[in-house]
Amino acid sequence: MRLAVLDSGHTFGKKALFVLIRALSGHPAPDVVKTLTYRPEYFGTPMSAVFQEVMRGSSEWSIGDRELMAAFVSKTNECEF
Repeated sequence: MRLAVLDSGHTFGKKALFVLIRALSGHPAPDVVKTLTYRPEYFGTPMSAVFQEVMRGSSEWSIGDRELMAAFVSKTNECEF
């Protein structure tokens, strides 16, 4: 399910960031970025901390292994990110 508010509910600063992402990458900002930046106090900030711990915290897996697993899971789930 995709929330329509992610296309229009952002502040001017966040919209400018999305324009910059599009200009530099040639693609619109991924929905995951829009989700993390929309009302960050409820979801984005806590989940960003969790993502950082999982992807960069101490682990028996290397950072590369974790990135590869994340890419595999995203592809399996047909997620662009």
